[in-house]
Amino acid sequence: MELGKVYLTVVYERFKALKGLGDKAMARLSVEELHWTIHESSNSVAILIRHMSGNMISRWTDFLTSDGEKPNRNRDAEFIDSIATKEELLAIWENGWDTLFHTLEQLSAEQLLSTVYIRGEAHTVMEAIERQVAHYAMHVGQILFIGKQIKQDEWESLSIPKGQSSTYNETMFNK
Repeated sequence: MELGKVYLTVVYERFKALKGLGDKAMARLSVEELHWTIHESSNSVAILIRHMSGNMISRWTDFLTSDGEKPNRNRDAEFIDSIATKEELLAIWENGWDTLFHTLEQLSAEQLLSTVYIRGEAHTVMEAIERQVAHYAMHVGQILFIGKQIKQDEWESLSIPKGQSSTYNETMFNK
């Protein structure tokens, strides 16, 4: 398999894994907890959902043919916690990811070195993808951190639980 195809497969799976972590974290939180903030100027999970979705829709719509910062995007509104129901928040989350995955599925290895723009700044397609992987990983990490702060001892690890690294490694190496 050629390198470009391998890269697109790997990055698709990386995005899927990030979405899966966010999905699991949000499933553990009530609607009230989705709106919790540590203080007034911090972001809730609900705000992070709106921001990530707004970013995804802007960046991944017409990815190859228009600037990634669309003129109709209202980024500042993404940081207003105004969505009341968990169902609506999850629909917003899914819409962003659907836009991203649809675009990734359409990309070919030959397009990875093409130029796209974000706020007028030129990026190769590969650079733009990597920029978004880092951005979304940061925000999913924030969602997980907020969930842990809220749930405290009730939080179930989404990776290797503390104190269980040796057991996990043993299991993995014995496969």
